[in-house]
Amino acid sequence: MMENDLERYMTFKRKGKIWKPISVIRVNHDFIVAIYRGSKGPADILIRYRQKLKNDKWSNIRTPKHIHWTVDILIKMFQEKHLTAQFIDALMEIWKNEIRSMSQQERDNLNLIELLDYDKETILRFQKLSRYGEYNIKFLLLLAKLLMLQEKTNYPEGQLFQNLLKKLKKGEDIFSILQTATLGKLI
Repeated sequence: MMENDLERYMTFKRKGKIWKPISVIRVNHDFIVAIYRGSKGPADILIRYRQKLKNDKWSNIRTPKHIHWTVDILIKMFQEKHLTAQFIDALMEIWKNEIRSMSQQERDNLNLIELLDYDKETILRFQKLSRYGEYNIKFLLLLAKLLMLQEKTNYPEGQLFQNLLKKLKKGEDIFSILQTATLGKLI
């Protein structure tokens, strides 16, 4: 697929409405990520992605959830506990020092390539974690930053992502971690 086809490839129709992305990035050979104008608030973003499947075709457009991200971190933690803990620390620093609530104009000018390029050192530092789990570190970092932006924009006092990071860092029990990742919706 050509880079200039990404916007068309990530455009979708839902409930009679056509959703065109604000920004699209081919993260690597396996992932395409796009953001769209959401409806939860004036600067809300929707996050969607496609993943290269084992048959070399692209998945349908998917909605990432905290649970997907969390399970992948748990897999990485099982394989590389110390390095994954450092990655969680890096994410906690990003949450604390970099992520702010966005205005509508900032959302409309958000460029995923710039957002990811900003973190080249972080990507290199934690590249080894890409060996484990489903997601490579580039995709995981971008997804984490977008989920953080989404939370800080829609719920400025929200603590879900931060609480999830704290539970992962402490090594809390899997039920507690997954319950936080699913917004308490475990049965």
